[in-house]
Amino acid sequence: MPDSMRDYLEQDMACEGLLECGHGLGDLDLAVFRTLTESAEPLSIDEVAVATDRERSTAYRSIQRLVDAGFVRKEQVNYADGGYYHVYRAADPKQVADDMQRMLNDWYAKMGLLVGEFREKYEEAATREASD
Repeated sequence: MPDSMRDYLEQDMACEGLLECGHGLGDLDLAVFRTLTESAEPLSIDEVAVATDRERSTAYRSIQRLVDAGFVRKEQVNYADGGYYHVYRAADPKQVADDMQRMLNDWYAKMGLLVGEFREKYEEAATREASD
């Protein structure tokens, strides 16, 4: 993982790099997301675990990270005689992209404010030093 924003900007990055850079998600999370997007039907944890060749608990943790990031939706399926289980499907790609764009815009605005603060602080210090 790159250490700085400059490192990120200097490396070749695929669109999936947004998962790592913007959400702290890793290779397994990308594999799980890809599995869910390629499936016509929502999948259970067990189905995701088999498809990604991982333990059930590992697949579950990855799905939870994806749900928390808004990339995956959890749905409840009820049994006719009582009880239920959950299945997971990839979120609408348009909505995910819109959310990432908003996050990027928010980050850009915040960085702009910080750059302005930096400029004021150090230009003021340089001006004081030059006048002394």
